[in-house]
Amino acid sequence: MITSNFVRSTCCVSLVFLAICIADSATDENLSLQRYLSQDDTGLSTNKRIQQIMQGGGTADISWPQPPKLKAEKIDVKSEIAKLNTTYVYQSSWPGDELKLGSVSAVSFDREGNVVIFHRVDRIWDGQTFNNNNIFQQRRKGPIRDNTVLALERKTGQVVYGWGKGLFYMPHGLTIDHENNAWVTDVALHQVFKFGPRGSNDQPLLKLGMEFTPGAGDSKFCKPTSVAVLENGDFFIADGYCNARILKFDRNGKKILAWGQNSFAGTSFDVAPKNYFAIPHALTLVPEQQLVCAADRENGRVQCFFWANGTFHSQYHNQIVGDRLFSMDYTPAEGGQLVVVNGPIGELGLKPDTYNEVRGYVIYMRTKQVISKFGPNDMQFSNPHDVAVTKDGSEIYVAELNPMRIHKFLHKTLAKSMPMSEAKTPMAHHSVSGSTTVNTISRSGPAYQVDEVVVKSNGSISTLDALLAQETEQWSKAPNKTHHPGGTAILVASLMLLFAALTFALALIIARRRKRGNESISVGPPSELVYRKLVASSQNVCDECP
Repeated sequence: MITSNFVRSTCCVSLVFLAICIADSATDENLSLQRYLSQDDTGLSTNKRIQQIMQGGGTADISWPQPPKLKAEKIDVKSEIAKLNTTYVYQSSWPGDELKLGSVSAVSFDREGNVVIFHRVDRIWDGQTFNNNNIFQQRRKGPIRDNTVLALERKTGQVVYGWGKGLFYMPHGLTIDHENNAWVTDVALHQVFKFGPRGSNDQPLLKLGMEFTPGAGDSKFCKPTSVAVLENGDFFIADGYCNARILKFDRNGKKILAWGQNSFAGTSFDVAPKNYFAIPHALTLVPEQQLVCAADRENGRVQCFFWANGTFHSQYHNQIVGDRLFSMDYTPAEGGQLVVVNGPIGELGLKPDTYNEVRGYVIYMRTKQVISKFGPNDMQFSNPHDVAVTKDGSEIYVAELNPMRIHKFLHKTLAKSMPMSEAKTPMAHHSVSGSTTVNTISRSGPAYQVDEVVVKSNGSISTLDALLAQETEQWSKAPNKTHHPGGTAILVASLMLLFAALTFALALIIARRRKRGNESISVGPPSELVYRKLVASSQNVCDECP
Protein backbone atom coordinates (compact mmCIF):
# COMPACT_ATOMS: atom_id res chain seq x y z
CA MET A 1 0.00 0.00 0.00
CA ILE A 2 2.85 2.32 0.90
CA THR A 3 4.62 1.52 -2.36
CA SER A 4 1.48 2.14 -4.40
CA ASN A 5 0.95 5.54 -2.80
CA PHE A 6 4.59 6.38 -3.37
CA VAL A 7 4.32 5.57 -7.08
CA ARG A 8 1.19 7.67 -7.48
CA SER A 9 2.67 10.63 -5.63
CA THR A 10 5.91 10.51 -7.62
CA CYS A 11 4.10 10.43 -10.99
CA CYS A 12 1.75 13.29 -10.04
CA VAL A 13 4.63 15.48 -8.86
CA SER A 14 6.58 14.75 -12.05
CA LEU A 15 3.67 15.62 -14.33
CA VAL A 16 2.89 18.86 -12.47
CA PHE A 17 6.54 19.93 -12.58
CA LEU A 18 6.70 19.05 -16.28
CA ALA A 19 3.67 21.21 -17.06
CA ILE A 20 5.13 24.15 -15.13
CA CYS A 21 8.44 23.89 -17.00
CA ILE A 22 6.77 23.87 -20.41
CA ALA A 23 4.52 26.81 -19.57
CA ASP A 24 7.41 28.84 -18.18
CA SER A 25 9.53 28.12 -21.23
CA ALA A 26 6.71 29.13 -23.54
CA THR A 27 6.34 32.44 -21.70
CA ASP A 28 10.04 33.19 -21.94
CA GLU A 29 10.17 32.62 -25.69
CA ASN A 30 7.06 34.62 -26.57
CA LEU A 31 8.13 38.09 -27.74
CA SER A 32 5.35 40.62 -27.09
CA LEU A 33 4.69 42.46 -30.34
CA GLN A 34 3.61 46.06 -30.25
CA ARG A 35 0.34 46.10 -32.14
CA TYR A 36 -1.10 48.67 -34.45
CA LEU A 37 -4.62 49.66 -33.40
CA SER A 38 -6.73 50.84 -36.29
CA GLN A 39 -9.03 53.84 -36.05
CA ASP A 40 -12.22 54.03 -38.09
CA ASP A 41 -12.80 57.70 -37.27
CA THR A 42 -11.39 59.76 -40.13
CA GLY A 43 -12.32 63.04 -38.48
CA LEU A 44 -15.20 63.72 -40.87
CA SER A 45 -18.90 63.64 -40.06
CA THR A 46 -21.17 61.51 -42.21
CA ASN A 47 -22.65 64.53 -43.95
CA LYS A 48 -19.23 65.94 -44.73
CA ARG A 49 -18.06 62.61 -46.07
CA ILE A 50 -21.13 62.39 -48.31
CA GLN A 51 -20.36 65.84 -49.68
CA GLN A 52 -16.74 64.97 -50.24
CA ILE A 53 -17.45 61.79 -52.17
CA MET A 54 -20.60 62.89 -53.92
CA GLN A 55 -19.23 66.16 -55.29
CA GLY A 56 -18.94 65.87 -59.05
CA GLY A 57 -20.72 67.33 -62.02
CA GLY A 58 -23.59 65.36 -63.49
CA THR A 59 -23.48 62.36 -61.16
CA ALA A 60 -26.96 62.61 -59.69
CA ASP A 61 -28.78 60.88 -62.55
CA ILE A 62 -27.01 57.89 -64.00
CA SER A 63 -28.60 56.46 -67.13
CA TRP A 64 -26.00 54.10 -68.57
CA PRO A 65 -27.06 50.52 -69.43
CA GLN A 66 -26.42 48.11 -66.57
CA PRO A 67 -25.62 44.56 -67.68
CA PRO A 68 -27.39 41.74 -65.83
CA LYS A 69 -25.83 41.18 -62.44
CA LEU A 70 -23.89 37.98 -62.25
CA LYS A 71 -24.62 35.80 -59.28
CA ALA A 72 -21.08 35.74 -58.01
CA GLU A 73 -20.40 32.95 -55.59
CA LYS A 74 -20.46 34.42 -52.12
CA ILE A 75 -17.49 33.62 -49.96
CA ASP A 76 -16.77 33.99 -46.27
CA VAL A 77 -14.56 37.06 -46.64
CA LYS A 78 -13.36 37.04 -43.05
CA SER A 79 -12.15 33.45 -43.19
CA GLU A 80 -10.60 33.92 -46.64
CA ILE A 81 -8.62 36.92 -45.39
CA ALA A 82 -7.46 34.89 -42.39
CA LYS A 83 -6.13 32.20 -44.74
CA LEU A 84 -3.94 34.64 -46.67
CA ASN A 85 -0.23 34.65 -45.96
CA THR A 86 1.44 37.82 -44.72
CA THR A 87 4.36 38.22 -47.11
CA TYR A 88 5.58 41.67 -46.04
CA VAL A 89 6.99 42.65 -42.65
CA TYR A 90 6.14 46.04 -41.19
CA GLN A 91 9.10 48.35 -40.43
CA SER A 92 7.66 50.20 -37.44
CA SER A 93 10.66 52.44 -36.75
CA TRP A 94 10.85 53.88 -40.27
CA PRO A 95 11.05 56.84 -40.87
CA GLY A 96 12.68 58.65 -37.94
CA ASP A 97 10.58 59.91 -35.04
CA GLU A 98 11.52 63.52 -35.71
CA LEU A 99 9.68 63.60 -39.05
CA LYS A 100 6.31 65.34 -38.71
CA LEU A 101 3.91 65.03 -41.61
CA GLY A 102 0.48 66.19 -42.66
CA SER A 103 -1.94 63.94 -44.53
CA VAL A 104 0.23 61.94 -46.93
CA SER A 105 -1.61 61.73 -50.25
CA ALA A 106 0.96 60.15 -52.59
CA VAL A 107 4.25 58.23 -52.73
CA SER A 108 6.73 57.46 -55.54
CA PHE A 109 10.45 56.77 -56.12
CA ASP A 110 13.08 59.00 -57.71
CA ARG A 111 15.96 57.71 -59.85
CA GLU A 112 18.28 57.66 -56.84
CA GLY A 113 15.96 55.24 -55.11
CA ASN A 114 14.64 57.69 -52.54
CA VAL A 115 11.03 57.46 -51.35
CA VAL A 116 9.30 60.68 -52.43
CA ILE A 117 6.07 61.69 -50.72
CA PHE A 118 3.48 64.42 -51.31
CA HIS A 119 1.78 65.66 -48.12
CA ARG A 120 -0.68 68.37 -47.17
CA VAL A 121 1.13 69.75 -44.11
CA ASP A 122 -1.66 71.57 -42.21
CA ARG A 123 -4.46 71.24 -44.78
CA ILE A 124 -7.43 68.92 -44.26
CA TRP A 125 -9.94 68.07 -46.98
CA ASP A 126 -13.40 68.09 -45.38
CA GLY A 127 -16.98 68.91 -46.33
CA GLN A 128 -16.30 72.66 -46.28
CA THR A 129 -13.29 72.59 -48.61
CA PHE A 130 -15.33 72.74 -51.84
CA ASN A 131 -18.81 74.00 -52.64
CA ASN A 132 -21.37 72.11 -54.73
CA ASN A 133 -19.75 73.43 -57.92
CA ASN A 134 -16.35 72.03 -56.90
CA ILE A 135 -14.93 75.51 -56.28
CA PHE A 136 -12.20 75.59 -53.63
CA GLN A 137 -13.40 77.62 -50.63
CA GLN A 138 -10.13 78.31 -48.78
CA ARG A 139 -8.13 80.45 -51.18
CA ARG A 140 -7.75 83.10 -48.51
CA LYS A 141 -5.37 80.80 -46.65
CA GLY A 142 -2.94 81.03 -49.53
CA PRO A 143 -0.64 78.20 -50.66
CA ILE A 144 0.92 75.81 -48.15
CA ARG A 145 3.99 77.53 -46.68
CA ASP A 146 6.11 74.44 -45.96
CA ASN A 147 7.69 71.84 -48.22
CA THR A 148 4.98 69.57 -49.57
CA VAL A 149 7.36 67.22 -51.42
CA LEU A 150 9.88 65.31 -49.31
CA ALA A 151 12.42 62.68 -50.39
CA LEU A 152 13.32 60.07 -47.75
CA GLU A 153 16.32 57.78 -47.82
CA ARG A 154 15.01 54.22 -48.13
CA LYS A 155 17.18 52.65 -45.43
CA THR A 156 17.30 55.34 -42.77
CA GLY A 157 14.17 57.38 -43.47
CA GLN A 158 16.17 60.59 -43.25
CA VAL A 159 15.03 63.56 -45.37
CA VAL A 160 17.31 63.88 -48.40
CA TYR A 161 15.66 66.95 -49.93
CA GLY A 162 12.40 68.82 -49.98
CA TRP A 163 10.59 71.36 -52.12
CA GLY A 164 7.15 72.71 -52.95
CA LYS A 165 6.81 75.69 -50.60
CA GLY A 166 4.18 78.23 -51.57
CA LEU A 167 2.95 76.27 -54.61
CA PHE A 168 0.06 74.01 -53.69
CA TYR A 169 -3.29 74.24 -51.92
CA MET A 170 -4.53 70.64 -51.73
CA PRO A 171 -1.92 68.07 -52.88
CA HIS A 172 -3.17 64.78 -54.32
CA GLY A 173 -1.10 62.80 -56.86
CA LEU A 174 2.66 62.43 -57.35
CA THR A 175 4.65 60.54 -59.99
CA ILE A 176 8.42 60.61 -60.63
CA ASP A 177 9.13 59.65 -64.25
CA HIS A 178 12.10 57.88 -65.84
CA GLU A 179 13.88 61.23 -66.35
CA ASN A 180 13.42 62.14 -62.68
CA ASN A 181 10.78 64.75 -63.44
CA ALA A 182 8.06 65.21 -60.82
CA TRP A 183 4.40 65.25 -61.90
CA VAL A 184 1.86 66.43 -59.34
CA THR A 185 -1.88 67.11 -59.21
CA ASP A 186 -3.63 69.66 -57.01
CA VAL A 187 -7.38 69.13 -56.58
CA ALA A 188 -7.92 72.68 -55.27
CA LEU A 189 -6.20 74.27 -58.24
CA HIS A 190 -7.71 71.69 -60.65
CA GLN A 191 -4.30 71.56 -62.31
CA VAL A 192 -1.50 69.18 -63.29
CA PHE A 193 2.17 70.23 -63.09
CA LYS A 194 5.46 68.90 -64.37
CA PHE A 195 8.61 69.91 -62.49
CA GLY A 196 12.24 69.07 -63.17
CA PRO A 197 14.37 66.83 -60.96
CA ARG A 198 14.03 67.74 -57.28
CA GLY A 199 11.57 70.45 -58.22
CA SER A 200 14.19 72.37 -60.23
CA ASN A 201 13.84 75.51 -58.13
CA ASP A 202 10.06 75.23 -57.94
CA GLN A 203 9.61 76.32 -61.55
CA PRO A 204 7.13 74.12 -63.49
CA LEU A 205 8.16 72.85 -66.93
CA LEU A 206 4.53 72.23 -67.89
CA LYS A 207 1.21 73.35 -66.46
CA LEU A 208 -2.20 72.00 -67.53
CA GLY A 209 -5.65 73.17 -66.48
CA MET A 210 -6.99 76.55 -65.35
CA GLU A 211 -6.19 77.74 -61.84
CA PHE A 212 -9.09 77.26 -59.40
CA THR A 213 -11.44 76.67 -62.36
CA PRO A 214 -13.05 73.22 -62.59
CA GLY A 215 -14.32 72.07 -65.97
CA ALA A 216 -14.13 69.53 -68.78
CA GLY A 217 -12.88 69.62 -72.36
CA ASP A 218 -9.26 69.69 -73.48
CA SER A 219 -8.02 72.57 -71.33
CA LYS A 220 -9.81 72.07 -68.00
CA PHE A 221 -9.87 69.43 -65.30
CA CYS A 222 -11.99 68.87 -62.22
CA LYS A 223 -10.02 67.55 -59.27
CA PRO A 224 -7.43 65.54 -61.24
CA THR A 225 -5.99 62.69 -59.20
CA SER A 226 -2.97 61.01 -60.82
CA VAL A 227 -0.41 60.91 -63.68
CA ALA A 228 1.42 58.06 -65.45
CA VAL A 229 4.30 58.74 -67.88
CA LEU A 230 5.58 56.62 -70.79
CA GLU A 231 9.27 56.51 -71.71
CA ASN A 232 8.58 58.38 -74.98
CA GLY A 233 7.26 61.31 -72.96
CA ASP A 234 3.54 60.72 -73.54
CA PHE A 235 1.53 60.79 -70.35
CA PHE A 236 -1.89 59.96 -68.92
CA ILE A 237 -4.01 61.98 -66.48
CA ALA A 238 -6.80 60.56 -64.32
CA ASP A 239 -9.49 63.25 -64.12
CA GLY A 240 -10.72 62.33 -61.42
CA TYR A 241 -13.45 63.17 -58.93
CA CYS A 242 -15.84 64.93 -61.32
CA ASN A 243 -15.18 64.00 -64.94
CA ALA A 244 -14.26 60.33 -64.36
CA ARG A 245 -12.08 60.02 -67.45
CA ILE A 246 -8.54 59.24 -68.52
CA LEU A 247 -6.74 61.49 -71.00
CA LYS A 248 -3.57 60.85 -72.99
CA PHE A 249 -1.22 63.69 -73.99
CA ASP A 250 2.02 63.90 -75.93
CA ARG A 251 5.20 65.12 -74.26
CA ASN A 252 4.33 68.74 -75.12
CA GLY A 253 0.92 68.59 -73.49
CA LYS A 254 -1.19 68.15 -76.64
CA LYS A 255 -4.19 65.92 -76.15
CA ILE A 256 -4.13 62.62 -78.05
CA LEU A 257 -7.25 60.83 -76.82
CA ALA A 258 -9.63 60.43 -73.87
CA TRP A 259 -11.99 57.76 -72.60
CA GLY A 260 -14.24 56.98 -69.66
CA GLN A 261 -17.68 57.93 -68.33
CA ASN A 262 -19.00 58.48 -64.84
CA SER A 263 -20.72 55.54 -63.14
CA PHE A 264 -20.68 56.86 -59.58
CA ALA A 265 -24.05 56.38 -57.89
CA GLY A 266 -22.95 55.88 -54.29
CA THR A 267 -22.71 52.08 -54.53
CA SER A 268 -20.56 49.60 -56.40
CA PHE A 269 -21.80 46.92 -58.78
CA ASP A 270 -20.96 43.26 -59.14
CA VAL A 271 -20.22 43.95 -62.79
CA ALA A 272 -19.63 47.59 -63.75
CA PRO A 273 -19.50 48.45 -67.46
CA LYS A 274 -16.13 48.64 -69.14
CA ASN A 275 -14.65 52.13 -69.42
CA TYR A 276 -16.97 53.50 -66.75
CA PHE A 277 -15.41 54.91 -63.61
CA ALA A 278 -16.55 55.81 -60.13
CA ILE A 279 -13.55 58.07 -59.37
CA PRO A 280 -10.40 56.95 -61.24
CA HIS A 281 -8.12 57.57 -58.29
CA ALA A 282 -4.64 56.33 -59.28
CA LEU A 283 -2.71 55.18 -62.36
CA THR A 284 0.09 52.70 -62.94
CA LEU A 285 1.80 51.16 -65.98
CA VAL A 286 2.35 47.50 -66.94
CA PRO A 287 5.19 47.80 -69.51
CA GLU A 288 5.33 44.11 -70.46
CA GLN A 289 1.81 44.30 -71.87
CA GLN A 290 1.80 48.02 -72.72
CA LEU A 291 -1.09 48.70 -70.35
CA VAL A 292 -2.15 51.67 -68.28
CA CYS A 293 -4.21 50.64 -65.26
CA ALA A 294 -6.56 52.76 -63.15
CA ALA A 295 -7.81 52.30 -59.60
CA ASP A 296 -11.58 52.58 -60.08
CA ARG A 297 -12.09 53.61 -56.47
CA GLU A 298 -15.80 53.36 -55.73
CA ASN A 299 -16.26 50.37 -58.03
CA GLY A 300 -13.62 48.50 -56.01
CA ARG A 301 -11.65 47.35 -59.04
CA VAL A 302 -8.59 47.92 -61.22
CA GLN A 303 -9.24 48.48 -64.93
CA CYS A 304 -6.41 48.08 -67.45
CA PHE A 305 -6.29 49.49 -70.98
CA PHE A 306 -3.89 49.31 -73.90
CA TRP A 307 -1.91 52.51 -73.67
CA ALA A 308 -1.73 52.98 -77.44
CA ASN A 309 -5.46 53.55 -77.98
CA GLY A 310 -7.25 53.22 -74.62
CA THR A 311 -8.97 49.94 -75.53
CA PHE A 312 -10.15 47.94 -72.54
CA HIS A 313 -7.95 44.96 -71.67
CA SER A 314 -8.96 43.52 -68.28
CA GLN A 315 -10.28 44.26 -64.83
CA TYR A 316 -9.42 42.96 -61.38
CA HIS A 317 -12.06 42.80 -58.67
CA ASN A 318 -12.23 40.51 -55.67
CA GLN A 319 -14.64 40.20 -52.74
CA ILE A 320 -11.67 40.06 -50.38
CA VAL A 321 -10.59 43.56 -51.40
CA GLY A 322 -14.15 44.85 -51.20
CA ASP A 323 -16.08 47.70 -52.78
CA ARG A 324 -13.49 50.46 -52.49
CA LEU A 325 -9.98 50.36 -53.98
CA PHE A 326 -7.95 53.52 -53.46
CA SER A 327 -4.66 52.83 -55.20
CA MET A 328 -2.45 50.23 -56.82
CA ASP A 329 1.06 49.80 -58.19
CA TYR A 330 2.60 47.17 -60.44
CA THR A 331 5.69 45.00 -60.00
CA PRO A 332 6.92 42.45 -62.58
CA ALA A 333 8.13 40.24 -59.72
CA GLU A 334 6.77 36.69 -59.50
CA GLY A 335 5.22 36.86 -62.97
CA GLY A 336 3.46 40.22 -62.55
CA GLN A 337 1.61 41.45 -59.49
CA LEU A 338 -0.67 44.34 -58.56
CA VAL A 339 -0.20 45.70 -55.05
CA VAL A 340 -3.41 47.41 -53.95
CA VAL A 341 -4.81 49.20 -50.90
CA ASN A 342 -8.52 49.37 -50.21
CA GLY A 343 -10.48 51.70 -47.96
CA PRO A 344 -13.10 51.69 -45.20
CA ILE A 345 -16.70 51.05 -46.19
CA GLY A 346 -19.86 52.37 -44.62
CA GLU A 347 -18.68 55.99 -44.72
CA LEU A 348 -21.88 57.10 -46.41
CA GLY A 349 -23.95 56.31 -43.34
CA LEU A 350 -25.11 52.95 -44.76
CA LYS A 351 -24.64 49.77 -42.82
CA PRO A 352 -22.22 47.62 -44.84
CA ASP A 353 -23.64 44.24 -45.83
CA THR A 354 -20.22 42.70 -46.43
CA TYR A 355 -17.20 42.13 -44.21
CA ASN A 356 -14.27 44.44 -44.87
CA GLU A 357 -10.68 44.74 -43.67
CA VAL A 358 -8.64 47.80 -44.66
CA ARG A 359 -5.34 46.27 -45.74
CA GLY A 360 -2.85 45.97 -48.52
CA TYR A 361 -3.33 43.03 -50.87
CA VAL A 362 -1.24 41.43 -53.60
CA ILE A 363 -3.07 40.27 -56.74
CA TYR A 364 -1.49 37.84 -59.19
CA MET A 365 -2.39 39.28 -62.59
CA ARG A 366 -2.49 35.99 -64.50
CA THR A 367 -5.14 34.43 -62.28
CA LYS A 368 -6.67 37.64 -60.84
CA GLN A 369 -6.48 36.01 -57.41
CA VAL A 370 -5.51 37.68 -54.16
CA ILE A 371 -2.43 35.79 -52.99
CA SER A 372 -1.30 37.66 -49.87
CA LYS A 373 -2.03 40.53 -47.50
CA PHE A 374 -0.08 43.06 -45.45
CA GLY A 375 -0.71 45.76 -42.86
CA PRO A 376 0.94 47.55 -39.95
CA ASN A 377 2.05 44.71 -37.66
CA ASP A 378 -0.45 42.55 -39.56
CA MET A 379 -3.28 44.80 -38.41
CA GLN A 380 -5.51 47.09 -40.46
CA PHE A 381 -4.90 50.54 -41.89
CA SER A 382 -7.27 53.38 -41.07
CA ASN A 383 -7.34 55.46 -44.27
CA PRO A 384 -4.64 54.51 -46.82
CA HIS A 385 -4.51 56.68 -49.92
CA ASP A 386 -1.63 55.57 -52.16
CA VAL A 387 0.88 52.73 -52.52
CA ALA A 388 4.22 52.22 -54.28
CA VAL A 389 6.24 49.03 -54.72
CA THR A 390 9.84 48.65 -55.87
CA LYS A 391 10.42 47.05 -59.24
CA ASP A 392 11.77 43.85 -57.67
CA GLY A 393 8.82 43.66 -55.29
CA SER A 394 11.02 43.71 -52.17
CA GLU A 395 9.67 46.92 -50.60
CA ILE A 396 6.22 48.48 -50.33
CA TYR A 397 5.35 52.00 -49.13
CA VAL A 398 1.84 53.12 -48.19
CA ALA A 399 0.74 56.75 -47.83
CA GLU A 400 -1.98 57.32 -45.26
CA LEU A 401 -4.18 60.36 -44.70
CA ASN A 402 -5.18 59.69 -41.12
CA PRO A 403 -3.11 58.86 -39.16
CA MET A 404 -0.75 61.12 -41.09
CA ARG A 405 2.23 58.98 -42.03
CA ILE A 406 4.15 56.89 -44.52
CA HIS A 407 4.50 53.14 -43.93
CA LYS A 408 7.31 50.84 -45.01
CA PHE A 409 7.12 47.06 -45.55
CA LEU A 410 9.88 44.61 -46.43
CA HIS A 411 9.33 41.27 -48.12
CA LYS A 412 9.66 38.57 -45.48
CA THR A 413 12.59 36.91 -47.27
CA LEU A 414 14.57 40.15 -47.09
CA ALA A 415 13.54 40.92 -43.51
CA LYS A 416 14.42 37.39 -42.39
CA SER A 417 17.92 37.58 -43.85
CA MET A 418 18.71 41.00 -42.35
CA PRO A 419 21.33 40.63 -39.58
CA MET A 420 20.55 42.25 -36.24
CA SER A 421 23.60 44.49 -36.53
CA GLU A 422 22.12 46.13 -39.63
CA ALA A 423 18.82 47.01 -37.97
CA LYS A 424 18.24 50.75 -37.98
CA THR A 425 18.86 52.60 -34.74
CA PRO A 426 15.90 54.75 -33.69
CA MET A 427 16.34 58.49 -33.38
CA ALA A 428 15.05 58.70 -29.81
CA HIS A 429 16.76 56.63 -27.10
CA HIS A 430 18.41 56.99 -23.72
CA SER A 431 20.28 54.69 -21.36
CA VAL A 432 18.67 53.54 -18.13
CA SER A 433 20.64 51.34 -15.66
CA GLY A 434 22.56 49.37 -18.24
CA SER A 435 19.54 49.00 -20.49
CA THR A 436 18.39 51.00 -23.48
CA THR A 437 14.93 52.50 -23.53
CA VAL A 438 13.75 52.69 -27.11
CA ASN A 439 10.79 54.79 -28.15
CA THR A 440 9.90 52.70 -31.15
CA ILE A 441 7.07 54.88 -32.48
CA SER A 442 6.02 58.44 -31.88
CA ARG A 443 3.87 59.31 -34.85
CA SER A 444 1.03 61.67 -35.51
CA GLY A 445 -2.28 60.09 -34.64
CA PRO A 446 -3.23 58.06 -31.55
CA ALA A 447 -3.46 54.80 -33.46
CA TYR A 448 0.34 54.59 -33.65
CA GLN A 449 1.27 55.46 -30.08
CA VAL A 450 3.37 52.63 -28.63
CA ASP A 451 4.64 52.30 -25.07
CA GLU A 452 8.36 52.28 -24.32
CA VAL A 453 10.14 49.00 -24.81
CA VAL A 454 13.29 48.19 -22.83
CA VAL A 455 15.94 46.33 -24.80
CA LYS A 456 19.00 44.89 -23.04
CA SER A 457 22.17 46.14 -24.64
CA ASN A 458 25.91 45.70 -24.16
CA GLY A 459 27.02 49.08 -25.40
CA SER A 460 25.21 48.80 -28.74
CA ILE A 461 21.63 49.72 -29.53
CA SER A 462 19.40 47.54 -31.68
CA THR A 463 15.82 48.22 -32.66
CA LEU A 464 12.80 45.96 -32.67
CA ASP A 465 12.78 45.82 -36.49
CA ALA A 466 14.78 42.59 -36.67
CA LEU A 467 12.90 41.10 -33.72
CA LEU A 468 9.59 42.05 -35.28
CA ALA A 469 10.72 40.48 -38.52
CA GLN A 470 11.60 37.22 -36.78
CA GLU A 471 8.37 37.20 -34.79
CA THR A 472 6.23 38.02 -37.81
CA GLU A 473 7.92 35.22 -39.74
CA GLN A 474 7.04 32.78 -36.94
CA TRP A 475 3.42 33.95 -36.90
CA SER A 476 3.12 33.77 -40.67
CA LYS A 477 4.16 30.14 -40.54
CA ALA A 478 1.51 29.47 -37.89
CA PRO A 479 -1.66 31.38 -38.78
CA ASN A 480 -3.55 29.93 -35.81
CA LYS A 481 -0.87 31.44 -33.56
CA THR A 482 -0.15 28.22 -31.66
CA HIS A 483 3.07 28.20 -29.68
CA HIS A 484 5.83 25.71 -30.40
CA PRO A 485 8.11 24.98 -27.40
CA GLY A 486 11.75 25.82 -27.84
CA GLY A 487 14.80 23.60 -27.30
CA THR A 488 15.01 24.34 -23.56
CA ALA A 489 11.42 23.27 -23.00
CA ILE A 490 11.92 20.02 -24.92
CA LEU A 491 15.10 19.19 -22.93
CA VAL A 492 13.40 19.84 -19.58
CA ALA A 493 10.42 17.76 -20.63
CA SER A 494 12.63 14.84 -21.68
CA LEU A 495 14.54 14.88 -18.38
CA MET A 496 11.34 14.96 -16.37
CA LEU A 497 9.87 12.04 -18.33
CA LEU A 498 13.08 10.08 -17.77
CA PHE A 499 12.95 10.85 -14.04
CA ALA A 500 9.33 9.71 -13.84
CA ALA A 501 10.11 6.48 -15.72
CA LEU A 502 13.08 5.63 -13.46
CA THR A 503 11.04 6.33 -10.31
CA PHE A 504 8.23 4.09 -11.52
CA ALA A 505 10.68 1.30 -12.44
CA LEU A 506 12.37 1.46 -9.03
CA ALA A 507 9.03 1.26 -7.25
CA LEU A 508 8.01 -1.72 -9.40
CA ILE A 509 11.25 -3.56 -8.56
CA ILE A 510 10.71 -2.96 -4.84
CA ALA A 511 7.14 -4.25 -5.07
CA ARG A 512 8.16 -7.44 -6.92
CA ARG A 513 10.99 -8.21 -4.52
CA ARG A 514 8.65 -7.69 -1.60
CA LYS A 515 6.15 -10.15 -3.10
CA ARG A 516 8.86 -12.73 -3.86
CA GLY A 517 10.17 -12.45 -0.32
CA ASN A 518 6.76 -13.15 1.19
CA GLU A 519 6.43 -16.39 -0.84
CA SER A 520 9.86 -17.96 -0.06
CA ILE A 521 10.91 -16.85 3.43
CA SER A 522 8.78 -16.84 6.52
CA VAL A 523 11.45 -15.64 8.98
CA GLY A 524 11.77 -11.96 9.80
CA PRO A 525 9.78 -9.01 8.49
CA PRO A 526 9.57 -8.63 4.68
CA SER A 527 11.16 -5.20 4.75
CA GLU A 528 14.26 -6.61 6.39
CA LEU A 529 14.58 -9.25 3.66
CA VAL A 530 14.27 -6.67 0.94
CA TYR A 531 16.85 -4.54 2.71
CA ARG A 532 19.36 -7.43 2.87
CA LYS A 533 18.86 -8.20 -0.84
CA LEU A 534 19.32 -4.59 -1.82
CA VAL A 535 22.52 -4.35 0.23
CA ALA A 536 23.87 -7.52 -1.40
CA SER A 537 23.00 -6.21 -4.84
CA SER A 538 24.72 -2.94 -4.06
CA GLN A 539 27.87 -4.69 -2.96
CA ASN A 540 27.99 -6.72 -6.18
CA VAL A 541 27.80 -3.54 -8.30
CA CYS A 542 30.45 -1.77 -6.26
CA ASP A 543 32.77 -4.77 -6.55
CA GLU A 544 33.04 -4.08 -10.23
CA CYS A 545 33.98 -0.45 -9.67
CA PRO A 546 37.62 0.40 -10.34
